[in-house]
This record gives sequence, structure tokens and C-alpha cells, in this order.
Amino acid sequence: MIKRKILTRLEKHLLSDQMTVITGPRQVGKTYLMQLLRDKLKMEGKRTVWFNLDNEEDKTRFSSQAGLLSHIELAIGKEKAFVFIDEIQRKENAGLFLKGIFDMNVSHKFIISGSGSLELKAEIPESMAGRKQLFMVDPVSFEEFVNFKTNYQYEDKLNNFFALEKERTGRLLSEYMVFGGYPRIVLAGSSLAKQEEMQEIYKSFVDRDIRDLLHIEKSEALTNLLKIIASQIGSLVNISELASTVNLDQKTTKHYLWYLEQTFILKKVTPYFRNIRKEITKAPIYYFLDNGLRNWLLGLFGLSQIPTPLSGHLFENIIFNILRQQINLSPTQIHFWKTRDQAEVDFILETGLEVIPIEVKHTKILKPEITRSYRSFLTKYKPKKGYIVHLGEKFETETEGIRIYFIPYSSVSV
Repeated sequence: MIKRKILTRLEKHLLSDQMTVITGPRQVGKTYLMQLLRDKLKMEGKRTVWFNLDNEEDKTRFSSQAGLLSHIELAIGKEKAFVFIDEIQRKENAGLFLKGIFDMNVSHKFIISGSGSLELKAEIPESMAGRKQLFMVDPVSFEEFVNFKTNYQYEDKLNNFFALEKERTGRLLSEYMVFGGYPRIVLAGSSLAKQEEMQEIYKSFVDRDIRDLLHIEKSEALTNLLKIIASQIGSLVNISELASTVNLDQKTTKHYLWYLEQTFILKKVTPYFRNIRKEITKAPIYYFLDNGLRNWLLGLFGLSQIPTPLSGHLFENIIFNILRQQINLSPTQIHFWKTRDQAEVDFILETGLEVIPIEVKHTKILKPEITRSYRSFLTKYKPKKGYIVHLGEKFETETEGIRIYFIPYSSVSV
């Protein structure tokens, strides 16, 4: 069992009258988390009902709100029940359907999950404002991965483990950079088994999200698009060049990229700018939610060592996901900064008028040196503080009255 930190938040939300909506990439363990919640409720003597919309028999019970409630009453009587609905994206107009049930003021608590956020993020938020809370389940984080790999011996003192077991931590980082955090990949024993699992995960994504949910037939073109994005993590994406390379028109290419975001494969990062004349226009950068999938697409899955500079890009992708998860449900946005004279900073955290520059270095920095690009941002925007993430120790310096913190990747917290 891989312990997931989100489980505690989900357990607390069982006490809320709002619907609990669990979303995220395919194969990250959403159904497993729901099963854990159901087991907990059963142990407490609570009544539960389970529906899976991949099951045709269950799907017929969702023809109307009244029909579904009748089936629930038939199963458990008129007492309050905890109703679990898996694969809700299979229900057409899911948001309106759930809103109708909620507005009937039934006593039941609904816990709902689904892969592919076209239904969950496009319809449910619009239809169910104030009626639900969304919980995003990510692939296993580096912290969760290390805890699992060390049999939870250091669960309450992980920072001490990182400080004292540097070589072992480095090996775990290398493994995580190559294979990523899909639970089935983490649990698979051999490299070959991991390869087979990742192939099944991607096939499931193509068959069930891309073809069935989105009705896209050109899955080969979409795979080629993903491969190109995978080969240029951290680089600007020119839509025109991308479309020409994969033999698609620009409109279709933009749609495909949007689909890949909505199904939790990619995440787009836009540039930070205040003076549009001096800084590069709106060409974005894309990161993967899981490094393992990115490596598998490029044939790098299972390599004992990823060569430079690819290792630096993978490390940057890991830090991006750590930052993304930390600012979840906050008004903070992640950008990058790049000027026409090639000055750049990997990440800019923007909250209102406050900005925090973060540079990522896949190397051990021994003394507080600041690059020309980073110093250029400090001079221009005068942030209150900044961070440089690297493989070495924690120390700090000050320049132009701005405090700069050099921090190891294992303790990224901003």
C-alpha cells in the first residue's frame, strides 16, 4: 500500500454535506482511494452504495435522478447512505445531473470520481457552485515515493533522512526521475514489468479518454504531438512549427494540446511579463504531470541513467510538480520569465503584485553565486525574496537588499 496524503483531506470531507468530487489522471488510484473511504465507513457502521458507470447495469440506473434515488432506497432503505459513483465522466451532462440530485435536498452524501476533466472541470464546476469540492489526485509525489520505498521508517522525520542519507536519497531521486509516480509503476518490481504497466496505462488513456470520451480518431498524430512536447520540456512551444511537424492544422493542434491538459497529461505554463514590448510574447512552455510517461514516450523509460541535459529537464519537471501541488487551491500562479536577450528564470510565482523567482539547477552548488539572468530579474522587478533549488545544502545570501535562499530539492517549500 502506498499511503496518499490526500486521503486525510478526503476523510475530513466525508463530514461535509457537499459532494466530494475526486478527479485526476487515469490510473493514479482514485478508485482505490474511494474503496479506502468506503471501508472506513463500513467499519464505522455506516451504510454505503457503490456505482461504477463503466458497468452497463449501473449505467442504466442513471437515466434520471428519481430513478437513481429509487435504486439507492431499494439497496439500503430510507436511511442516510454514502453513495460512491466511479467514472462519472461516462454520464452525459454529469454536472446538471448531480446538481439536480443535490437540489432535491436528499440526506445522502455523494463521493464521486472520474478521469478526464472535460466533464469534471467544464460542467461540474459551472453547474454545482457551492455544492461540491474538487480534490485533484496526482501521481505519487517524491515524498510519498520515498516514504513507500523506505517502508515508512522515516515518515515523521523525512527531513532528517534526506539530510543524513544523501546517497540513498540521490538514488531514489534518480529512480523517480526515470519511472515517475504512477502507483502501478511504483509497485511493479522489475524494469520490464514497469514497461508493460506504462504501456497499458497509455493504451488505457488513448482508448478510453481520447477515443471514447473525446472521439478523436487521429490518436497517432496526438501521440506524435506528445513525443515532441516530451522532447522539449522547458522550451518555448511554437504552435505553428508544432502543427507543421505533426501534419495538423494550427486549430486542431491547439485543441489537442487543450485536450492533453484536460486529461491531466500536460500542464501549460505561460510567460510572466509586465512590458510586452521587451519580453517574449505568449509562447508557452509545457510540463508533464508524470516524468515516467514522458520518458516512456521517448524510449528513455528504464535507463539506469538519464544523460545531461535531459536529466536537468526532468529535474525541472519534478520541481514544477512540487510547486504546482503546493499552490493548489491558492491564488498563486506559476509562470516562467524569458526576455529577447535570452535572460530567463525557470519559475515565477505570482500572487497579486508579489512575485518570487525560482531557479532550478540539477547540480550541487557550493557557494552563493547568482547567474546573470537571475540577477537581471531581481534588478528589474525587486522581489522580496527568491529561491534557487539545487542538489546541495541549504544556505542563503543577499543581493540588492533581496534575500536569496539556496535550498535542496528535498525541502522545497515556498
